[in-house]
Amino acid sequence: MRGLHEPLLQPGRAGPVHPACTRFRKPVRLPLLAARSSVGSVSDREQTAIGIGRERQFEVYVAGARGTYPRVPVSSEGLEAAARKAMGPEGFAYVAGGAGREETMHENREAFERWRMVPRMLRDVSKRETEVELFGSRLASPVVLCPIGVLEMAHADADVAVARAAAAEGLPMIFSNQASRPMEECARAMGDAPRWFQLYWSTSNELVASLVSRAEACGCTAIVLTLDTTMLGWRVRDLDLAYLPFLRGKGIAQYTSDPVFLEGVQETLRESPPDTGRVTAAALGSLWALARTYPGSTFANLRSPAARAAVRRFVETYSRPSLSWDDLGFLRERTRLPILLKGILHPADATAAIEHGMDGIVVSNHGGRQVDGAIATMDALPGIVGAVAGRIPVLLDSGVRSGADVFRALALGASAVGLGRPYVWGLAVAGEEGVREVIRNLRADFDLTMGLAGCRSLREVDRATVERSA
Repeated sequence: MRGLHEPLLQPGRAGPVHPACTRFRKPVRLPLLAARSSVGSVSDREQTAIGIGRERQFEVYVAGARGTYPRVPVSSEGLEAAARKAMGPEGFAYVAGGAGREETMHENREAFERWRMVPRMLRDVSKRETEVELFGSRLASPVVLCPIGVLEMAHADADVAVARAAAAEGLPMIFSNQASRPMEECARAMGDAPRWFQLYWSTSNELVASLVSRAEACGCTAIVLTLDTTMLGWRVRDLDLAYLPFLRGKGIAQYTSDPVFLEGVQETLRESPPDTGRVTAAALGSLWALARTYPGSTFANLRSPAARAAVRRFVETYSRPSLSWDDLGFLRERTRLPILLKGILHPADATAAIEHGMDGIVVSNHGGRQVDGAIATMDALPGIVGAVAGRIPVLLDSGVRSGADVFRALALGASAVGLGRPYVWGLAVAGEEGVREVIRNLRADFDLTMGLAGCRSLREVDRATVERSA
């Protein structure tokens, strides 16, 4: 501890400008002993010595001693408020909103808070192990980045910025089926870092097969099939604004970069020329937005009907309400990658997933965006873990906001958790560096929570470490 403090009293020994300080409001110079070996990460020796929790604390406090404060708010409430200021009203409503009266969103948070930790003392937690093995990858922490679509509404660098941040921080990113950038572009940004692909099952099995094939080719190591969005939920915030980003050509980059989909666009043009309809200022604005997001020259897209045909094709293709358990065989036959079913909330569905050869489950209610009044994921988790009985990994998302949330989910049997909206808020506030700060803050919070609860490894985070409050 003394070595970390000494440079504060010896300004002459200050090292070069700390690369991670681009995440703060103005550059600062950090001490040599606290300098990182790369942007956003410490050397293996240093992190082993103090852990990411204490290291992150010192990073913030040392900068604060020199009058510099975090650019990205640490509290979840402050982070969301900052993102709201940075985003347009439509973009913020799309990400922040839930279904109906948003009871499910509220209940997700309440369910976490119903579980209380029971810390144990005098257990020598000087060294803490937070890594986890999941589907062939060693992860720095038991956290994955959930698939979230239309990230261009948060930041111009969109999915690519998130991909870089995830790779730098040692966590998998699940590429969204409704991404703003093609999966291949994100894969290049990640190098050899782990990534998965989220699949929405469309009305075209040929398109499903093409998307899965592309995911395999660009190095994805798992397929996450989202089950709960065969139709869009009743999202009041979006309806009040009469705004669906896909109709402006946003969030359909996986489609407009797919050869099967593009062939379908040409078929749409041949069969049904676009109806121009009544020209209004709003319609012209939508056309301009569509022309800018569709691949190719903006002005060429304005003259061509292809961009409008692509949106029509997307609407016809997404998604498939008739999807059933029998369809899973089609997917299983077309990939050797692990398949996780996302959206499981009932123990019987968890059992059925195993019976149909699935490799993992994500206990999820889509962050409260689909069914208003649905069961909270933390309430559903124990029954599903019991039904699975250790046969396949069980992950959980929807409502994760803190290291304490990660701890409680793992204590109830989850193998890892998915982080969603918070990293989007970080993206909106500060791009790639904002995402990295959000990730590091969560990892640090979990590391400290685990140690303060008396746990030295993930194996020790079990059901005996939590109690359900009355």
